[in-house]
Amino acid sequence: MPLPPASKHTKRYAIMHCDGACSGNPGNSGIGVVIDLVDRDMQYGESRDTHTISEYIGIATNNIAEYTAFIKGIEKARSLGVDRIKIFLDSELIERQINGIYKVKNEKLVPLWTRAMNLLKEFDEYKVVHVRREKNKEADSLARQGALAYKKARNDRASDD
Repeated sequence: MPLPPASKHTKRYAIMHCDGACSGNPGNSGIGVVIDLVDRDMQYGESRDTHTISEYIGIATNNIAEYTAFIKGIEKARSLGVDRIKIFLDSELIERQINGIYKVKNEKLVPLWTRAMNLLKEFDEYKVVHVRREKNKEADSLARQGALAYKKARNDRASDD
């Protein structure tokens, strides 16, 4: 059951896991996002709510899929009224670019990095953390499902003929 809208007494905090997947590089790609909301209300205590995203995003590289998952996830978190967020992803490259450890050298990633950084400025507080793939299983599964959605849709259309 979804949480009620955040009140003036509520700080909306989220933990997000995100991942991108592609079949080939570049190839048919998908994204997966898991957002766990934790509301801390001074009057009513703590409650939790989970939101997921699994989408096909077309032909893309793995890094574009990773950035797309990151961006779609933080857009969704903002739309849910999240003020503070901790983001886990298994792409060390993206984590290090977002945290300013690596420069963004690939010109195709620059607009995605810029968009991500601008969105992060909308949060009161954020932290981006690299995790091993096995700690990101649910987002990985959703991303792989998204990447396979193209094949499923194509097969469904073929069976309709």
